[in-house]
Amino acid sequence: MDTPKSSKLEIIIPAFRGHSQNLMMVLDGISEEHALKRIEGRTNHIVWMVGNFLDMRYAMGTVLGLKEEFEFKDFFFQGKALDESLKYPTLQELKESFHKISPLVYKRLLETTDEELDKDFPMGMNIEFFPENVLNFFGMCIGREDYLSGQIGLMRRILNYEGMKYDFDENMKY
Repeated sequence: MDTPKSSKLEIIIPAFRGHSQNLMMVLDGISEEHALKRIEGRTNHIVWMVGNFLDMRYAMGTVLGLKEEFEFKDFFFQGKALDESLKYPTLQELKESFHKISPLVYKRLLETTDEELDKDFPMGMNIEFFPENVLNFFGMCIGREDYLSGQIGLMRRILNYEGMKYDFDENMKY
């Protein structure tokens, strides 16, 4: 495992890499048609979930000083509600965007210092036990990624796909 400059990221780093793997595994075999399916008009579709996952990755990148901009930001920024009148990007386009941003964010995470992580990062939560700093923002992003991966896993089963297989890709280093 890669060693981050900051020991504060010793939990975030494996979670980030694990989530990268999980996203690819949970999406394995999902058709473009099924990726846009909603259940009884009540759920978000998988494309929206993947876009929201990517919004987390791009947000972390922005906080880390990366200049990459999410080309589909207008669809997903800060959990923007699903809008059935829009033509969403394809699952394939989102996967390509994932593979573009994720290695860049991962590299910057490894380089991040304690000082950078301790910087104030106002999120408007105003909760006494939750310091609003960069480290906790990353923790929230990782938590959101967990949630979205679980939602996609549930959608797999609802759409009659097999459960996710844990076939890790040893060559994916982010």
